[in-house]
Amino acid sequence: MIALSDDTLNALPAGIDVPRYDRRTLKAGIVHIGLGNFHRAHQSWYLHRLMQQGLALDWAIVGAGVRPYDNEMRNRLEKQDFLTTLIALDPAGVVGEVTGSMIGYVPVQKCNRQLIDALAAPDIRIVSLTVTEGGYYIDPVSKGFDVSHADIRHDAAHPDTPRTAFGAIVAALKLRRDGGVGPFTVQSCDNLQGNGTVLRQTVVSLARLSDPDLADWIESNCSFPNSMVDCIVPATGPGEITLVRNMGIDDRAPVTHEDFRQWVIEDDFCAGRPDWDKVGAQFSNDVHGYEAQKIRILNGGHQLIANVAEVLGIETVSQAMQHPLVAGFFRKVEIEEIVPHVTPVPGMTPAAYVDLIETRFSNPRIVDTIRRIAFDGSSRHTGMILPTVRDARAANAPLDGLALAEAAWARMCEGTRDDGSEIAPNDPLWAQLNATAQKAKSSPVAWLEQRQLYGDLVDCPRFATSFSRWLNMMYHDGMNAALLTYLKGA
Repeated sequence: MIALSDDTLNALPAGIDVPRYDRRTLKAGIVHIGLGNFHRAHQSWYLHRLMQQGLALDWAIVGAGVRPYDNEMRNRLEKQDFLTTLIALDPAGVVGEVTGSMIGYVPVQKCNRQLIDALAAPDIRIVSLTVTEGGYYIDPVSKGFDVSHADIRHDAAHPDTPRTAFGAIVAALKLRRDGGVGPFTVQSCDNLQGNGTVLRQTVVSLARLSDPDLADWIESNCSFPNSMVDCIVPATGPGEITLVRNMGIDDRAPVTHEDFRQWVIEDDFCAGRPDWDKVGAQFSNDVHGYEAQKIRILNGGHQLIANVAEVLGIETVSQAMQHPLVAGFFRKVEIEEIVPHVTPVPGMTPAAYVDLIETRFSNPRIVDTIRRIAFDGSSRHTGMILPTVRDARAANAPLDGLALAEAAWARMCEGTRDDGSEIAPNDPLWAQLNATAQKAKSSPVAWLEQRQLYGDLVDCPRFATSFSRWLNMMYHDGMNAALLTYLKGA
């Protein structure tokens, strides 16, 4: 087995594609905050592919983070010169490659001083983020900026020593403005509809709390392009470590991913950008259409199966798609209740996209856990399922399956499976959700009365009645019975 490093690249096993560019000559142009598996399989890969063509050599990535976990990742990657082994998992086989577009990682500090200094460096022209859907301090109902959060209150009061990534961005932009360096593009790579618009709201609103003039400067000079990102990237566990070792590589942080990627980006970069379109990304003025299709059908599809599968004790997405009731529920809700509210994009109808997603979810080589896709339902349901519920309500269209999905979330948050085994906490708001789920066992509408999540949907009799019916059935007859009843149209 060969330990991954710059010195061992030429000694790696045959068939493993490695960087053909001289990594010693790379210069940083991007700082990426929240450097997890998805970023390394997606944005970092696109940049690596450009570098393989001898392009974008002054756009190398420096990783960054603000959580203790980020420091652990930094330590792992530093020991292997920030290289990553990517393993594409296709039903026909597996293919490995090593990417080298990342050249450093900012030390993680409580005060974020080194992060601020890194962002303020003149060569940094893009600051990108993957901080999860729930990481933007958004009120789930109003969609406005949550000024009441303790982290935000701290950053507003102490802008020079912020806790959040957004506080560090604001502090760095102040240094750049005062030093005449100029702005940078702030680019979200998270699964949020209008992710650039949301990011703009967070950064500008936070700046306005401490420095209104700076907020005006940021709003006028920085750009926040919207984008749609897509690639199924499982978490790395013992199985993934074993897989890369079986290839003959000792990688402390390998990444597995499906053999599919999509990246649609609004071409709005105030300080330049790499030519990602030369390696498969799309620049489009209709990012919203691609976002809506992906978030509602793919990400919403994850939420359709996540909670029913968790309650049934199913461990992975591909196993869920092998379960006839879960797979049937997924397809029926997608085609009958989600697709009618999704607009086609060039080259792909919503129904054809459902077929594509069904195939991708069914890939047995992708060990994507139900626990991963069920995590943070308080953000994912509000952003990926409930907008479709509201559209169905307004159009007087079918919504029974969507109500069942919400009932399954309430059932999952009760904390036990149908076989009596315990479901471990899996949401930042778990204590609140679990307490409400306990009340909903005897009074289902208590779940919908969480107006911070559901807004006025509790006042929609069609939705509330259907939800209550399904939740009562899940407790009385079990999850399989609820799914079968829905599929029969009973």
